[in-house]
Amino acid sequence: VSTTAEDFIIAPDGGLSGTIKCDHFAQDCPPGQKCVPWADDGGINWNATKCADVTGDGAPGDPCFAPEGAAAGIDDCAVGSICWNVDQTLHGTCLRQCAGTPEAPICPQNSFCEFTAEHIIALCLTDCDPLQQDCPGGDLCLPIPDTSHFICVLDASGDLGQANDPCEFADACDPGLVCIDPLDASSACDPRSPGCCQPFCQLSDPTCPNPDQQCVALFDPMRPDLPPDYKDIGTCRIPP
Repeated sequence: VSTTAEDFIIAPDGGLSGTIKCDHFAQDCPPGQKCVPWADDGGINWNATKCADVTGDGAPGDPCFAPEGAAAGIDDCAVGSICWNVDQTLHGTCLRQCAGTPEAPICPQNSFCEFTAEHIIALCLTDCDPLQQDCPGGDLCLPIPDTSHFICVLDASGDLGQANDPCEFADACDPGLVCIDPLDASSACDPRSPGCCQPFCQLSDPTCPNPDQQCVALFDPMRPDLPPDYKDIGTCRIPP
């Protein structure tokens, strides 16, 4: 859930929903429409913006419905929001899109703007707690790479995802665990697997499942942007 600003133009064939490219920061679509990300090739990866008809008034945090899938750009969230974390039943949660500009994004207090899909998507997110795993609906609280933020994502672990289970993606472990390199995790992991599920831990009260592990700090404690509470967060792994 990063890039440069795009130029936005009106397509030659005019004003039908889906034919107007737009600026999702400015929400510059005609009345009755909103600027949303979508996959203009019919795929599952967002790669463009369009003006879509507003079909509902779902506010950020409300449940939503995306009848044609997450990347189609059609949902029942209000202007300035899109349906996110869409599951197999095509239901998700409305999230606020960032306002302002790509260089100076604006979000409500206590939230931050996170970019994905080369700035095609810019959403206002709030941090979750990886130790408390306080995400709604059983979602996972995982770190955003190269930042000091955690976000809620869908749990894709299925029947696996327990400590020492193999994993391939960040969302393939149960709540409270994260997918890390098996060679860094523990000798209890399969070294041939892409990753191994291991729990988050608390440096001040460490508990880990394997005897060859310690609770190792997740962040550099000297980072100037690191919130104080995050200095106590670690992951169970073989100590460096």
